[in-house]
Amino acid sequence: LLFQILGAVILGFGIWILADKTSFITVLQMSSPSLKTGAYILIGVGALTMLMGFLGCLGAVNEVRCLLGLYFTCLMVILITQVAAGLVIYFQKETLKEELSRIVGNLIENYSSPNDDEKNLEDAWDYVQKQIACCGWIGAKDWEKNEFIINQSMTVYPCSCSNSSKDSGFCNLDVPLNSTGTYADWPVHEQGCMDGVEKWLKDNLGVILGVCTGVAVIELLGMILSISLCKNIHSEDYTKVPKS
Repeated sequence: LLFQILGAVILGFGIWILADKTSFITVLQMSSPSLKTGAYILIGVGALTMLMGFLGCLGAVNEVRCLLGLYFTCLMVILITQVAAGLVIYFQKETLKEELSRIVGNLIENYSSPNDDEKNLEDAWDYVQKQIACCGWIGAKDWEKNEFIINQSMTVYPCSCSNSSKDSGFCNLDVPLNSTGTYADWPVHEQGCMDGVEKWLKDNLGVILGVCTGVAVIELLGMILSISLCKNIHSEDYTKVPKS
């Protein structure tokens, strides 16, 4: 039952990544095919874990060694895959940071483009800037590359970068008519979103590591219990398998 709950949690997390439209996950998911692939993998792993939990229970109750062996093997594969994924993320973190910078940079440059397909992505980025109280990826200067702002002689700024009542779009800068401005004139947050995301990760690192460690411990316990039950079952008795 515990592994079925764990599988349901993993499955739900994968579905949430695909369905969520109002967070930083959306920016990554819509801009990077690898995250969408990862979400499908999570859904597959979650479904497999639920199935393995059922087979493990069936094998333990009916003392069927082949089911317990299959349960052990699948848990081991899942655990090895999770460890490998964690190592890849750790050793490729600089590459991932560069990819994020590229994704967000392109989003900021093309923000407010006439393409309706980008609207959800822009709304998600506005949500990120509002929630983290940040502006741009490195800082507000990133928005100087936006085509609309350039055409407006820097006299507008993204509303989500400030404490404005508007959550999206651009706000007008209070400057004399026919004058120009710079990002330094904007009443926006000084913190870049990269620093905000890193700070959030550091603040929640203990929780993240705790959850990952807990999942790994549960899987290890399941492997130990299944192999112990296998050793205690001296012979196969397929007559105990429920008939369909």
